[in-house]
Amino acid sequence: MRVIELARAGGVTAETVRHYTREGLLQPRRNPHNGYQLFETESLGRLRFIDCLRSLGVSLPEIKQILSWADQDTVEFIEPVPLTSQRQRLHLRAQEFHIIAQWLDSMNQDTMTESPSLKELIQSLGTDD
Repeated sequence: MRVIELARAGGVTAETVRHYTREGLLQPRRNPHNGYQLFETESLGRLRFIDCLRSLGVSLPEIKQILSWADQDTVEFIEPVPLTSQRQRLHLRAQEFHIIAQWLDSMNQDTMTESPSLKELIQSLGTDD
């Protein structure tokens, strides 16, 4: 896949793919005929993983460490695993995404009267329940 194809499939911009490549998070090979960066199909899963972690506020250095463990198929516990200190916040974000997804699902069904209004949904995201 070329940069633009990977970007479209991953739901990000081509510049995002290029940035992650410069940061060493994605490793393309070069087409010897034209110099284009080419990505294997496995790069899509890696891109989606990176994008998911970024949307949760994980830093690029932390992601780089996590990906290095994935590349080695091991986790080094010499230092605290990135994300451990952020576990609570990650669970909260996951719950928020789940609530929004449920609300969106309810819009496609006849259960709109049972689901919270958009205003109620937004207000519920501001509580510590």
